Amino acid sequence: MKAFEEAAALLPPDLRREALSLPPLVKRRVEELRLRLGRPPTAVIGGDELPLSGRPVEGRDLDLTVEIATQASAHTALESVRQGYITVRGGHRIGLCGSAWTEGDQVRNLRRLSSLNIRVAHALPGCGEGVLPALFQGEVFQNTLLIAPPGGGKTTLLRDLVRLLSDGAVGAPLRVGLCDERGEVAALWEGAPQFDVGGRTDVLEGCPKAQGLLMLLRGMNPQVLCCDEITAPADCEALAQCGNCGVKLLSTVHARDRDDLLRKPLYRDLLARGLFEKLVILDRWTTPRYRVEGLPLCGDG
Repeated sequence: MKAFEEAAALLPPDLRREALSLPPLVKRRVEELRLRLGRPPTAVIGGDELPLSGRPVEGRDLDLTVEIATQASAHTALESVRQGYITVRGGHRIGLCGSAWTEGDQVRNLRRLSSLNIRVAHALPGCGEGVLPALFQGEVFQNTLLIAPPGGGKTTLLRDLVRLLSDGAVGAPLRVGLCDERGEVAALWEGAPQFDVGGRTDVLEGCPKAQGLLMLLRGMNPQVLCCDEITAPADCEALAQCGNCGVKLLSTVHARDRDDLLRKPLYRDLLARGLFEKLVILDRWTTPRYRVEGLPLCGDG
């Protein structure tokens, strides 16, 4: 409920009142709040979008939401805006669409916004307790990859596994280095994590994973290195370098299942390196939601 109210507080006043008037049980299930120019705002629950108001969204609503989110200092969030999103206090993320201003092949800014998506950050302490023991061999944590489609709960599970590893829920407490590029896992605010990521976790936020993983490796002497959403060859190279230095790995990628994972060249090549030993497949429509599989030494196995 608190997370939803924090996210709703980013909306213009009349749309905020509309969102806050939703029944409590609905609020707890809302995953996203979406504003599209000329359309009524909606709340995303599962695969459905629930209209919040009969009034269509206006351009000033989009601009005011960004102004509220950035505390009237949009220029301070410019680097994030170039990536198409803004991460705000509490770990909530605002995705942005509109007219891109480019120079060469680089996006310099977004202007004349057409839509935005406020993703409500959900913490579920304890959600990783059932799966964590299966990620150990004896007393040794195994390099683990978490997979699910977008919105499938990878970040939420990653956050809780980081906390559990750091606090020694299974075996001895471990030093965890968390590369939180988009600020969604720990959600640092003035240096303090807004989510509990454990007492022995060091967080590097806002840094690209390829550089951040190596910075944590060199500077913080972690026993486990974690990051969210591997998306580029440089991320894979950094993970391989860290893994070859003896540090354990925990990361996430977008994929439905093992077959979908292996159909994607980036991830097929990553698995072929033999870095990861455990695969956790998340499916929000099954019970239990998590399935743990062993990975072969080579991704084509």
